[in-house]
Amino acid sequence: MMYKNFLPDEYVKDVYQLSAEALLAKGVKGIITDLDNTLVAWDRPDATPEIASWIKEMQDAGLKVTILSNNNELRVKSFCDPIGMPFIFAARKPLKKSFKLALTQMNLKKDEVVMIGDQVMTDVLGGNRFGLHTILVVPVAKSDGKMTKINRMIERRIMKKFKQKGLISWEE
Repeated sequence: MMYKNFLPDEYVKDVYQLSAEALLAKGVKGIITDLDNTLVAWDRPDATPEIASWIKEMQDAGLKVTILSNNNELRVKSFCDPIGMPFIFAARKPLKKSFKLALTQMNLKKDEVVMIGDQVMTDVLGGNRFGLHTILVVPVAKSDGKMTKINRMIERRIMKKFKQKGLISWEE
């Protein structure tokens, strides 16, 4: 099935559904996460106290967390620096190069890392093509940047196909 690269391994409402305990129990040692509409609204410049605390919980449990964003350096750096997060900007997801770089920086293997994101066209496709366990979250904000709007239209078609084929059972 040509769509299989678009199918996430897991689907959760938000990152708060993911506990360090559960991830560690599955052998996960690292998290690559998208930024915009995954952790915070795409137009929010900084981390919410809740997100900062979730990231700290992951790191305190020994998980390595890296932000992988297609956004520009200023956007990603201004979010990550205050909370001491490693990041890769202008990642060009779904291309594999930035996923490889993230793994190298974390010094982990593919089977030890999960990819968390809100977009099927970039996060899930990129993570799946690279061989990572992918976790799709519901976008934090109802609005999107211009490029993302186009992706979302394609995404809705793909998700509809998955539902028709019985491959997913969650609601929008």
